[in-house]
Amino acid sequence: MFCFREPSPLCLLSQKFITGTRQVLQIARKSMKKITPPFLFIICIVIMAGLWWMLPLVRFVPFPINLLGVLVFAVGLGIAKRGSDVFEKEGTNIETFNNPDILVTDGLFRISRNPMYLGFLTALVGMAVMLGNLSSFLVAFVFFIVTDRWYITFEEDAMAKAFGKRYAEYKAKTRRWL
Repeated sequence: MFCFREPSPLCLLSQKFITGTRQVLQIARKSMKKITPPFLFIICIVIMAGLWWMLPLVRFVPFPINLLGVLVFAVGLGIAKRGSDVFEKEGTNIETFNNPDILVTDGLFRISRNPMYLGFLTALVGMAVMLGNLSSFLVAFVFFIVTDRWYITFEEDAMAKAFGKRYAEYKAKTRRWL
């Protein structure tokens, strides 16, 4: 790779690290394909509840204000469901890791390229408000990062390959989240 002549111990160690990191990333990519976004959403809710019970970091949303989280949670689920309904109406594939077959730009997809993910994130923020502690908000933030960097990036690449210029135009006029 980059070791010249006699490989030094540092060079050998760095080669093993790079090879190991690549293997870990390959395993992570394969396993993430088994964790669908709705399943990740449920995992996050379970983690939030567990952390609220076992590790309640800084509770800062007092009762009864935390009850507003119920409304935010319900709105988030409604947004996700409406996005799903548009896919069903169009008769298109909703699975993240399958090839896209129809470019959906109707309904909530005129406002956001990812209303289902936006709905899940909104619901998680609502759950965090209900639970009222910092650890719950951190879980919602992790969901946002994983969704934005893993699922959406994967889907956008697939959409660009499948729909080319049409997707580029849609992407230029419609925001990723809001």
